[in-house]
Amino acid sequence: QLQASGGGLVQPGGSLRLSCAASGSISSISYTSWYRQAPGKQREWVAFVTNAGSTNVADSVKGRFTISRDNAKNTVYLQMDSLKPDDTAVYYCNAWIQSHYGDPQYSYWGQGTLVTVSS
Repeated sequence: QLQASGGGLVQPGGSLRLSCAASGSISSISYTSWYRQAPGKQREWVAFVTNAGSTNVADSVKGRFTISRDNAKNTVYLQMDSLKPDDTAVYYCNAWIQSHYGDPQYSYWGQGTLVTVSS
């Protein structure tokens, strides 16, 4: 129900834009986040956006990463600029989705997309 895409190999200082698209039966999406997991490290939170458009990003990426959402497309983006080798990780999106009006929301994870920052 969540599809993450946009990863790849980029040189230090470069940019990538990740996408997280929700599909299927969707009544509402309240909260979407990006996480990342570098080799040998624990998964860490990167950024979130609410359905009202409020955003926040981790201090480690502040000023370089921007999260946004297109409600009409049920898609959230993570614009990553000034990338560093330390940004190398598998990036995962997570969203709280209500499938039908009145139903509870459930947490869904995308499959992850690999970002490699290397010269």
